[in-house]
Amino acid sequence: MIQHVRKLLPLPGTYLSVGLAGLLGSALWLLAGCAPPQDEAVLALVNGRTITQVEFDIRWNELSEATRARYNKEGGKRRFLDELITRELLMQEARRQGLDQNDDIRDRTQRYKEQLILDELLKERLREKVELTPAELAAYYDKHANELLAPLKVQVSQMLLSNLPAARDLKKQVEAGGDFAKFAQRYSIDQKTKAKGGDLGPYGKSVLDPDVDAVVHTLKPGVVSEPIKTEAGYYLVKVSPLDQETIQADFATRERLRQELLADKRRKRFEDVINDIRMKATVRLAEGSRYIAEDTGAP
Repeated sequence: MIQHVRKLLPLPGTYLSVGLAGLLGSALWLLAGCAPPQDEAVLALVNGRTITQVEFDIRWNELSEATRARYNKEGGKRRFLDELITRELLMQEARRQGLDQNDDIRDRTQRYKEQLILDELLKERLREKVELTPAELAAYYDKHANELLAPLKVQVSQMLLSNLPAARDLKKQVEAGGDFAKFAQRYSIDQKTKAKGGDLGPYGKSVLDPDVDAVVHTLKPGVVSEPIKTEAGYYLVKVSPLDQETIQADFATRERLRQELLADKRRKRFEDVINDIRMKATVRLAEGSRYIAEDTGAP
């Protein structure tokens, strides 16, 4: 029987490194080594120690769907049984060396057990799903408006001329097929945008003269505005659709901000739970804690 069991072991360098790593993580159960009831189906004997159907099913169901899918592609449940056998062999060797009696391992096992208990407690207290309301998300987007595209998703170009006749003449030339960017580079007196052919990038209210901004919302893509009179001179403005890369980047930024806000709301929910527990408790620092209490981490 022992020889038969050993034949089930996977070869070195196979899928063992993926599946066995998860199996070795469950320290509490691994150190138990209890014998099964007589009525349980036995799948394998490893040096006299049984691996039962119940034990196998528990371990199999603990795997994530992705891990089970990988097993199904590379040997299925038979491969998983091989790794349970390997785990048992390793555990037997660990016990033979007395590692199950090691004080350091026992301490770490206890801390692991405590963490599992705490995780279960908090999962119960935080079982209500944290969600964002549209108003909360909109307010957060407004707070980070400088990182986002405006609702009007267009690219804006402008040129500033010193007088009305010049503005009217250039408008006619652009409508006749002239290049708006080249005219802006040559004739615009707006030194901030002249070198870039009048390109202002994606629309943003803060970068436009108020009189210009009002006209931008009425323009169709590719159409040059009538001359817009301002204190600085006469503007010609044109809008064009944003490229998909810019729009996708905006979507990504919005999702990042949404996740930030959601994480912050979850953190606050967690803090509320902790504060509720602390308010019902009596906590008093002992004299021996004064050195720790005075250490605030300041240099």
